[in-house]
Amino acid sequence: MNKGQVLSVRDIARIGIFTALTAIGAFISIPIGPVPITLQSFFVLLSGIILGAKKAAYSQVTYLLLGLVGFPVFAGFTGGLQSIYKPSFGFILGYIAAAYFTGKLTEDKSERPYIWPAVLTGTLIIYAFGLPYMYFILNIILNNNFSIIRIMQIGVFAFIPGDVLKAVLIVFLVEKIRPLRGEFK
Repeated sequence: MNKGQVLSVRDIARIGIFTALTAIGAFISIPIGPVPITLQSFFVLLSGIILGAKKAAYSQVTYLLLGLVGFPVFAGFTGGLQSIYKPSFGFILGYIAAAYFTGKLTEDKSERPYIWPAVLTGTLIIYAFGLPYMYFILNIILNNNFSIIRIMQIGVFAFIPGDVLKAVLIVFLVEKIRPLRGEFK
């Protein structure tokens, strides 16, 4: 999509598909604390690689807006403006940046060496948004006294094995669909 170019019906449909996949990823959830394990980040990162930076970001902005207006698309079948007070909401904000930068790092590059750093960068971006937000909600808004280490325990350490598995699956899947990737952008 060139600067100033209008989205085609096909682009809008693809954006919608990744919006829906992110919502479906939220429903596949394992509650383990303030932040559940979900498949959302899998679809966020995959959207960047398949759709490219801008369209992937649009898919995640759409997901965020749907949830904020009340559609139950967030983890735990929740939605609405009150979602901004959940400790996990910062991760959702990070989805937009993660989708964009994962897409930016892989645009015009479909080889495996480019996919790994893009997926890692996208995952780190999600944490970069999610952890400070979680700290703010848990400690400032909810008046807890969680240390940085405790925040890392409940917001990072439990998720590392799943994030590694998601990264491996993304790279494997992208390798399988590589011949088709150009058709998506």
